[in-house]
Amino acid sequence: MSRPARRLRLAPSLLSADFGALGEAVSAAEAAGADAFHLDVMDGHFVPNISFGPGLVAAVRARTRLPLDVHLMIEDPLRYVEAFQRAGGDTLVFHVEAKSPPEAVVREVHRLGAQVGIALRPDTPFGAVEPYLGVVDQVMVMGVHPGFSGQRFLPHVLPKLTEARERLDALGRDADVSIDGGVTVENAVDTAAHGATFFVCGNSVFGGGPIAENLRRLRASVEEGARRGVR
Repeated sequence: MSRPARRLRLAPSLLSADFGALGEAVSAAEAAGADAFHLDVMDGHFVPNISFGPGLVAAVRARTRLPLDVHLMIEDPLRYVEAFQRAGGDTLVFHVEAKSPPEAVVREVHRLGAQVGIALRPDTPFGAVEPYLGVVDQVMVMGVHPGFSGQRFLPHVLPKLTEARERLDALGRDADVSIDGGVTVENAVDTAAHGATFFVCGNSVFGGGPIAENLRRLRASVEEGARRGVR
């Protein structure tokens, strides 16, 4: 099935970068053609890991003009969206499985002037986010169980990408369909073919080798997948 051409964006995930040289990693990825940066916020409750807070987001904001995609893997996103927006988050992505009422989170993020995304874990049915497709700016499908970087991609989530794109198109929405977790040069083709337009890429960018070459190969893969579409 062919699809109309859409903008495809690569967002390196800074959780996979060397925190001892984070500024250099940001500069290198921006110079190499990254379209945005993805920042994973973990609270030790919604997921078992703990990552970072608004201070690090603000530090990244000071190093780049690229959009910052802030992924709130936290129990009560409504409590913290203003802090992360003030720190420089352009898109605030929260989980439908979190405790905060989704409608309230969407309203507050838009009131703050930021874009809002809604995410779902690999085993959460797509129907959980369907009521919010008319108001969000991004639908994020997790390709791994959230909480740790470096996991293997779970291919059973691919149909969710197609479902998200088709439902958004039916509503006349040009919102992004994001894939986050385990994206590699090899599977990026399939994620794009199934409708993803926003690709969070961590170890595949920062895990070894020149950042510029890693991004070039990823971009070639997603462009090939977008041309191919689901057959």
